[in-house]
Amino acid sequence: MAFFDLLASFTTGYPSIMAVVWTCGGVYYYFHWERGQSRRPALADMVDPPRVTILVPCHNEGGNINETIDHLFRQNYANLEIIAINDGSSDDTGERLDGLAKQYPGLRVLHQENQGKAEAMNHGLAVASGDYIVGIDGDAVLDYDAVNWMVIHFIDSPRVGCVTGNPRVRTRSTAIGKIQTGEFSSIIGLIKRAQRIYGMVFTISGVICAFRRAALLELEGWSTDMITEDIDISWKLQLSGWQVRYEPRALCWVLMPETLRGLYKQRLRWAQGAAEAFLRHFTKAIRLSNRRFWPLIAEYIISVVWCYSMLTLLAAGLIGFFLSDTLLTDTDLLQWFGGVLILLCLVQFCVSFAIDSRYDPGMIHCMFWCIWYPVFYWLLNMATVVVAFPKAVVRRPGQPAIWSSPDRGERFRDEH
Repeated sequence: MAFFDLLASFTTGYPSIMAVVWTCGGVYYYFHWERGQSRRPALADMVDPPRVTILVPCHNEGGNINETIDHLFRQNYANLEIIAINDGSSDDTGERLDGLAKQYPGLRVLHQENQGKAEAMNHGLAVASGDYIVGIDGDAVLDYDAVNWMVIHFIDSPRVGCVTGNPRVRTRSTAIGKIQTGEFSSIIGLIKRAQRIYGMVFTISGVICAFRRAALLELEGWSTDMITEDIDISWKLQLSGWQVRYEPRALCWVLMPETLRGLYKQRLRWAQGAAEAFLRHFTKAIRLSNRRFWPLIAEYIISVVWCYSMLTLLAAGLIGFFLSDTLLTDTDLLQWFGGVLILLCLVQFCVSFAIDSRYDPGMIHCMFWCIWYPVFYWLLNMATVVVAFPKAVVRRPGQPAIWSSPDRGERFRDEH
């Protein structure tokens, strides 16, 4: 078989294999843990539940912060402390938070210069009184029972260091927004379920996560020089022996980009953050004591190789197009692999929608748009990883990680 035939087989075979892995893992998770779970929070009626601190880092969230804080004070949890950290906002976020503190005596507001989300979280952690720390973004809306669902994991096992929740997209006014609704189920949701079965979770969702305070203090909090603090803290926790769990009932409604520019900017940061975590923690991750982490390391390396192989194949296709020739000698094999990939992706979507529609019934209206997502996702993944990995290699260690959120969708612009 010629080189480009092998390359084409790899570029179609790898996502096909991963679709099977994610789907099988998600189905097993559902039947092993999820199907028989109660829908009533176990701690809802506890008279004196453990103390929980919710940290809300905010940077230029003036249009969203009122809604976010209002929902936090409706949580069905009796022992909450809420701390909002204004990270050097240039809009009216600080003034709005001070006004909310007068409206809600239980809200504590901290102000700092713009130093990034990780530093804001560390600032809040330093004054927090809770045994458990919940972190959400300043533009997110937390489901009223989410804290209950996450805290129960810490009570069940002393080795649980973090619980990641189930973010749901609420910006669905464009095709890109609707496509991401499917992504958060068929890609992100299934991956977390599968990885939880296989032992390690690549990353928590930074928009909704809970931590054992003792675990955070042991690791000295969040790294302030990592462009994605959530990926980094996920690796640090698990490489130090702590468990990370996924809780699909802990819902959080989030604003996502609805333009290609905004989506690319967001995913480029995610890809760079993954590369930075890989480069920083690789030597510790490959130790024999961390062998349960090896599948994640192997999958990440293969995924990066896949991105560059996909780029090579696309370049070869363009060259062949202009030369009126093809570099492939076995196009029938490529068509067969492509057909299998499409079929597996459809199965993956059907499984994920069947599982997650119990939490988000409205997502069924986005199913048509998600048919296009496999191609969209893999091309976007390729473009961002190819650009981000070199950026992570040359980025200077210790440089503060400060970034601004991309667009929040048509809904955000229309309402604010």
